[in-house]
Amino acid sequence: MSKKLAALILLAATALPAAHAAPEQGGSDKPAAQKGLAARIGESIGHATDRASEIVMTAMGALDVPYRLGGTSAETGFDCSGFVRAMVQQAAGLVLPRRAEEQAAAAAKIDKKELQPGDLVFFNTLRRSYSHVGIYVGDGKFIHAPRTGAQVRVESMNVSYWQRRFNGARRVLAGEPAATGLAPRLLDRESPAPTAVRLGGSFGKPAADSAAPAPQPASGDSI
Repeated sequence: MSKKLAALILLAATALPAAHAAPEQGGSDKPAAQKGLAARIGESIGHATDRASEIVMTAMGALDVPYRLGGTSAETGFDCSGFVRAMVQQAAGLVLPRRAEEQAAAAAKIDKKELQPGDLVFFNTLRRSYSHVGIYVGDGKFIHAPRTGAQVRVESMNVSYWQRRFNGARRVLAGEPAATGLAPRLLDRESPAPTAVRLGGSFGKPAADSAAPAPQPASGDSI
């Protein structure tokens, strides 16, 4: 991974809003906590492959893009699976299926303890398996398009809401080690995604509902 890419990842992570963080005891420790998060995510990215790093970096560039049911572009908004599909296609040239459960079926199953940046994480948010999807970024965190009224953001998988609903991880990049040894059923093509995500977005701008408790994604998140 290039030093430039690592620096951009660290910049993005440093400015991330601390969604679902514990109540602050005082403001003096916040910058240190953000730097610690940046360092941990940056270290995780440093151990990832170049293509996995590109997926995470591209996803970071879409922070604050609004949620839109059925959305597939940064210009109009994303739903959860539209976001994942666009990021993987643009960064790695791999075309995933459209729906979250189809994406889970198309990629190689891995154990949660094997998660690396760029892997996909799935959740049961609609009382059915694989109804929500995001991209793992390292340090127990993932980036996703949460629900109607929210924006693309990073959240911790360790909060109780997501812990209770986690139901699988997948690896989309061919050649990466996977627990089951199943080969991803993906269409690999050289052309980028139709809509590029603009990097350098408002990393430091917290999402409008970032202080609220973790909400249940809207019904459209399975699309």
